[in-house]
Amino acid sequence: FINGTILVAGADFGTGSSREHAVWALQNYGFKVVISHRFADIFRGNSAKGGLRTIILPQEQVEALWDAIEANPAMPIEVNLEKRTVSYTTDNSLIAIPFVIDDYTRWRLMEGLDDIGLTLKQTDSIDAFEKTRPALKPTTQPAR
Repeated sequence: FINGTILVAGADFGTGSSREHAVWALQNYGFKVVISHRFADIFRGNSAKGGLRTIILPQEQVEALWDAIEANPAMPIEVNLEKRTVSYTTDNSLIAIPFVIDDYTRWRLMEGLDDIGLTLKQTDSIDAFEKTRPALKPTTQPAR
């Protein structure tokens, strides 16, 4: 489950935002999830690498979510990566909308792993490799 602020955005969100800074800016503002009908590909890739969840829903579902938020701005919205659903309650009815996310990106987001975190999970392998490198080549080991 994701606890944090969710941005429900218009189509083509992130167009023109090909740098990581766009993702960082949203995260620094407190957003954990952006829901839209469509995202710019580079923005979506940077988001996944940086830990910002981008959820694609059909346009009619995005508009229904906007209507529900306008009727109740404090309405809780749940994004469940495990179940791959966006859920909210309106008029005493639970609305659960499935979304598609590839298994690898879902795993990374659930584990909270960015590119650096993935690399750090391999420190034993990196250390073992470094021990086999000829001394004349550069090393990642600290100078002794």
